[in-house]
Amino acid sequence: VTILFADLHAYLDNMKAPWELLELRTRYYENVIKAMLESIGVPLDKLKFIRGTDYQLSREYTLDVYRLSSVVTQHDSKKAGAEVVKQVEHPLLSGLLYPGLQALDEEYLKVDAQFGGVDQRKIFTFAEKYLPSLGYAKRIHLMNPMVPGLTGGKMSASVEDSKIDLLDSKEDVKKKLKKAFCEPGNVENNGVLSFIKHVLFPLKSEFVILREEKWGGNKTYTAYEVLEKDFADQVVHPGDLKNSVEVALNKLLDPIREKFNSPELKKLANAAYPNPSKAKPAEKGTKNSEPESVVPSRLDIRVGKVISVKKHPDADSLYVEEIDVGEPEPRTVVSGLVQFIPKEQLQDRLVVLLCNLKPQKMRGVESQGMVLCASSTGEPRQVEPLDPPAGCCAGERVYVEGYEGGEPDDELKPKKKVFEKLQADFHVSEDCVAQWKERNFLTKLGRVSCKSLKGGTIS
Repeated sequence: VTILFADLHAYLDNMKAPWELLELRTRYYENVIKAMLESIGVPLDKLKFIRGTDYQLSREYTLDVYRLSSVVTQHDSKKAGAEVVKQVEHPLLSGLLYPGLQALDEEYLKVDAQFGGVDQRKIFTFAEKYLPSLGYAKRIHLMNPMVPGLTGGKMSASVEDSKIDLLDSKEDVKKKLKKAFCEPGNVENNGVLSFIKHVLFPLKSEFVILREEKWGGNKTYTAYEVLEKDFADQVVHPGDLKNSVEVALNKLLDPIREKFNSPELKKLANAAYPNPSKAKPAEKGTKNSEPESVVPSRLDIRVGKVISVKKHPDADSLYVEEIDVGEPEPRTVVSGLVQFIPKEQLQDRLVVLLCNLKPQKMRGVESQGMVLCASSTGEPRQVEPLDPPAGCCAGERVYVEGYEGGEPDDELKPKKKVFEKLQADFHVSEDCVAQWKERNFLTKLGRVSCKSLKGGTIS
C-alpha cells in the first residue's frame, strides 16, 4: 500500500498556506499518521510513504499535466473538484489543475486502485474518463463513508468542535464530546454513533457501554445494529454513550499523544499549526517591538436574538433594540435601520452582533454592540441583517473560517481601529455568504449569509 502525502495538491487547493508551512505540515502528517497506524498494530514495513513533490515536478509528469489540460474542459475540472477543492467566488487556476494531478497520480504511483472518501467520487469519475485519453489504464476506486461531524453536520477542519484531532488532550476530548449533537433516540447525523460504527467496531468487533449499576450496569455489544436500535429506543442514554466513547477514544489516542511528547515532535506540531490568534504584544518603550496581529479572532461576534425593537425617542432614523446574546441580561443596541427594515421584521429574529466594541452613546442612548448587516453597492441602497444558520442559539460564537481558535479582545480600543481594518475585507460572496478575505463567517451549524445582496459589503 502506498500512502501519498499530497503536498503539491495542498498548495494548489486555493493556496491555504504558504509553501514553507506546507513543508512543515507534510512532516507533521507523516509522523502523526505513522503514530496512528502503529497504535492499532499496522506494520509500517508493509507500507510505502511518498510525497507528491518527489515525482510531480519531474519533466515527464509536467508534460502529462500539459497534455491533460489540452483535452480537459474547464467545466469538467471544476465539477470534479466541487466537493474537494475549496470553493470561492473567484477560483484560482490552481484549483482547476487539482483533479488532473490526482488522476495522473494513479499512473505515476503505478497503483491498482485509489482509496478515498465518498467526497472524492467526482474526481474518481474524472480519472476514469480522462486517463485513457493519454493512453493510461483506468484504475479501481474504493470509497469510505464520511463520518458526520460532532456538531451534527459535515465534519470540517475549520469548525473546531466538529472533529477530534489526533493530538487533542483528554480535556479537549471530554469538552468536545460533551457539546456533541446526540439527541435521545436520534440516529441521524449523529457523529458519536457514526464514530462507533466506522472506527471503534471495526477495530475491536465490540463496544462496551459503561454505566452505573442503577441504570443497568455495563453492557457489551457485539453488533453495531443492536446498539443503534437500543439508542433509537432510548435504552442507551446519550450521556452514557458519550462517556463510553470518551474512554475508548482516549485509549486509541494515548499512544499517539505519548509519541508526540518528545520535544522535537512538540516543536514540529506547533510550527506546522501555529495559533493565528497569538499576536505578540508590543512592549512599551521598545523601538523594534512587533505590531499586534489584526486577525478576525479578535472580534467577539455572536448570534443574538432581538427581544424588542422600538424607535429611538430622539432620532427618527434609529431603532433601539434589546438583544439576547447569551448573557444574564440582554444588551441595548442602537441601529440606523429604520429606513431599511420594518420593525416587525426585526422582532424575534436572529442577528449577528459585534459585542466587543467600546459602548458609546447615540443620541443619549448607550449602544452596547453593532448589528452586522449586508449592504448593496449600488443605488438605491439596500440593507439586510446577516442571517445565522437555522437552529442557532443566542450567544453562539460566530468566527471566520481558519480563525476559530483564540480569545477575542475584551474591548476593541477605538484608536487601534482593529474592527475598521478587518471590516475593509468584509464582503458578501456571489452565493450570499458573509466572508472576510474569501473565508466564510461560520457558526458550529454552518455559514452566515444574507437574503439576496450578492457582492455586497458588510457593516
